[in-house]
Amino acid sequence: MQEPTFQDVLKAQRVIRPHVYRTPLRSYPALSALIGADVWVKHENFQVAGAFKVRGGLNLVASTSREERARGFVTASTGNHGQSVAFAARVYGSRATVVVPEGANPLKVSAMEAMGARVIHHGPMFDAAREYAERLEVEDDLRYVHPANEPLLIAGVGTYSLEVHEDVGGIDYMIVPLGAGSGAAGACIVAGAVSPETKVIAAQSAAAPSAYLSWRQGKLVDAPMKTVAEGLATGSSYELPQSILRRRLHDFALVDDGRIKEAAGRFIAATRTLVEYAGASSLGAAMDMKDRLAGKRVVLVASGANASMQQLADSLAAIG
Repeated sequence: MQEPTFQDVLKAQRVIRPHVYRTPLRSYPALSALIGADVWVKHENFQVAGAFKVRGGLNLVASTSREERARGFVTASTGNHGQSVAFAARVYGSRATVVVPEGANPLKVSAMEAMGARVIHHGPMFDAAREYAERLEVEDDLRYVHPANEPLLIAGVGTYSLEVHEDVGGIDYMIVPLGAGSGAAGACIVAGAVSPETKVIAAQSAAAPSAYLSWRQGKLVDAPMKTVAEGLATGSSYELPQSILRRRLHDFALVDDGRIKEAAGRFIAATRTLVEYAGASSLGAAMDMKDRLAGKRVVLVASGANASMQQLADSLAAIG
């Protein structure tokens, strides 16, 4: 499996440009005061389908053959990746099947169905859904889209990091939410090419530490998963993003779920925009490392907006 390059990210930018938004990068005095740094937010919560993942899905489906599109696509997702494949399949006249865990975010499920995807609930957590999707690849003769081990996905989502560096310079830290790892891997590839002085930090829930443990130990490690942040909710890690992160990622931050809820509320209050728990983990990490970030220019990636009504209520309750 060949790692994507910076040239692949540049190509992806051209491929997906007709279908996605160039999302804003904004600074907020309230967040800068909270962290004690020059804080900017990359608003992928404004993106098509409410999350950064659509960039990867479009780049991958655009690069498939007519035969693959005729067969249709299958993937597993907690929501945002599934929306990206569903959206891309619709754009390119194909069909998508998305396997989600039982109890998946109903907002994300209804969005996938509205895009024409067949949504199947299977298993108590993401990894069981992924295994079932792999079975459907064979049983239904579908083109399987792995949630992380796809170079075209990583190149596609890397385009939001490219936009960040095009819009502002002198970035000391970029904090990126990490579930399967495509966004953080893409950010590392781009920073290495255009801003080597920028340190990329991945933010993951402490209640779903598989990727962190894999990064620390230099091998794939499964771990118990209990996080409320479904965008970060995987008990496994994946070779392609991990191979990139091991060599390029500056550091990893594990954030308690309570802090993630608080961060979501503070994001909403400061930016007047909706952010889901996974997207708020970047701010949660920044709150935990204020001393390290003091006086620096910091970009926080708000990776998605697809919060349920209950999650919204809990986020606001967390800040009183």
